[in-house]
Amino acid sequence: AAASRVFAFRDARWAPDPVLEPSAAVRTPQPVPLVIDNGSFQTRAGWASADPAVPAEPLLRFRSLAARSRGARGGAGAETQVGNDLGSPEPLRWLLRSPFDRNVPVQLELQELLLDHVFQRLGVASQGCVDHPIVLTEAVCNPLYSRQMMSELLFECYQVPKVSYGVDSLYSFYHNRRQNWPCSGLVISSGYQCTHILPVLEGRLDAKNCKRINLGGCQAAVYLQRLLQLKYPGHFAAITLSRMEEILHEHSYIAEDYIEELQKWRSPEYYENNMHKMQLPFSNKLLGSTLTSEEKQERRQQQLRRLQELNARRREEKLQLDQERLDKLLYIQELLEDGQMDQFHKALVELNMDSAEELQSYINKLSLSVEQAKQKILQAEVNIEVDVVDSKPETPDLDPLGSEQSLEDVESINEFEPLFAEEQPEVEKPVAAVQPVFNLAEYHQLFLGTERIRAPEIVFQPSLIGEDQAGIAETMQYVLERYPKEQQAILVQNVFLTGGNTMYPGLKARVQKELLEMRPFQSSFQVHLASSPVLDAWYGARDWAVEHMTREEGWITRKDYEEKGGEYLKEHCASNVYVPIRLPKQAPRTTEALAPSRVLTSSTGNPCEQA
Repeated sequence: AAASRVFAFRDARWAPDPVLEPSAAVRTPQPVPLVIDNGSFQTRAGWASADPAVPAEPLLRFRSLAARSRGARGGAGAETQVGNDLGSPEPLRWLLRSPFDRNVPVQLELQELLLDHVFQRLGVASQGCVDHPIVLTEAVCNPLYSRQMMSELLFECYQVPKVSYGVDSLYSFYHNRRQNWPCSGLVISSGYQCTHILPVLEGRLDAKNCKRINLGGCQAAVYLQRLLQLKYPGHFAAITLSRMEEILHEHSYIAEDYIEELQKWRSPEYYENNMHKMQLPFSNKLLGSTLTSEEKQERRQQQLRRLQELNARRREEKLQLDQERLDKLLYIQELLEDGQMDQFHKALVELNMDSAEELQSYINKLSLSVEQAKQKILQAEVNIEVDVVDSKPETPDLDPLGSEQSLEDVESINEFEPLFAEEQPEVEKPVAAVQPVFNLAEYHQLFLGTERIRAPEIVFQPSLIGEDQAGIAETMQYVLERYPKEQQAILVQNVFLTGGNTMYPGLKARVQKELLEMRPFQSSFQVHLASSPVLDAWYGARDWAVEHMTREEGWITRKDYEEKGGEYLKEHCASNVYVPIRLPKQAPRTTEALAPSRVLTSSTGNPCEQA
């Protein structure tokens, strides 16, 4: 059972998105809408068409990230990679850029890169214009400036015919509507950067009572990373954000009662039965040598051959230098024999010699050294051939003539001598007797105990990471108390959970427990979880686009953009509430305001009396 709870990190690399060829059904009889779920964690894009030939699912899913390299020196320029083309985010973590601040796109240059990637991989020509309508998700109560910049990008850069904006969590809410579901409800949307509490009354969003908590999956991953880095300082670099996200997605859960769950983890039996071990990658080269005696013998022979080749190379280099010096000295001696005394004495001064006898003595010693070096080289070649034939390696006699060895040769042999000493068979111990000091695989394991519930708990208790905010339960109670009791009873009959951060096991039971504590005695409520919390926003936007493809409701045309500005929004069932910019008007200058000046100029009385 303990071995079955050891999990290895997948460390999956992102496969680059292929360039898809759009089918003819997306252009005939008219271009179908392109649905883009523009999330801060992931971007999803696909077509909205009732034709069965068009897939009813997102064709592209990639992280909303871009990295721009600086380029090689003297080579090509900077290279930009987007989404799945990055391969793995960890090597490029310091280069990664996102167009989002929290859940609001603010860097339109990066947003343009993401849209270029979507159009290119879906086979949409974006050079001249994009002739498909665009359905784009945006944040709850999106700032007018962000929408203005996004509309300017779509209409001015891509020349789209029309665009529609909607809230991702509301799209998910309407996609999961059943026949008996009411049109009102309380939507709890928790994503990568933020968590929202959205009251929906009579099918429309009540934007005045929406609340946001600046906590999501990103903060949970960072908190889990800090916890494990403090617990395992020896594996600081191996505890990456990508691995923490994998732990959150696959090994974490929400405790129904956090304090009671912590008490359970204090029990050794409960800890052993519920603890998960995450195996980090490691190398077993540190476990010690497991070579047999034959392999060790072969390794010594290879080391001996390398040493012989090294000594032979050094002798050849020394012989070449000595031969050059000897030729130079013989040339100087020929100057003496030819009677060129001036050049001869000048050469002696350069060599720092006093007489011809000293020159002759130096020539004799150098000639003897050259001859000995040549014989050593010949003898070394013979010894190498003998070693190849003989199976037992022996250290060759590098100086058979009994002459003095060079200091470098002696030092190199002494340095490698311990490696060439033969082991005695009776002294050699069996390999099985050599045991490692500790289990290296266990040393590279992360033991996940209470960390499994601490990280996702921050959305209910932000004080765990030092945030001065209210959790989901307090915020939900605050929103409900802003309505009369009759509307509160209507809202709690349809509490809807959506978003990627709501996929923890136990979250639905935790919300039910919190509602049971805050609602009156014997009152009823219902909590529903989205069928697919991650993709339902895209599915809901696709359903809306198919239903309103030929209608004008909810679509902002280019004429609307030019007449009413980029911040303009046409409301629909899943959109934000449009609040136009109201600039204070300057008061006109009337005749009453100018009357005192006329009195002052026309009067001839005392100036003090006029004042």
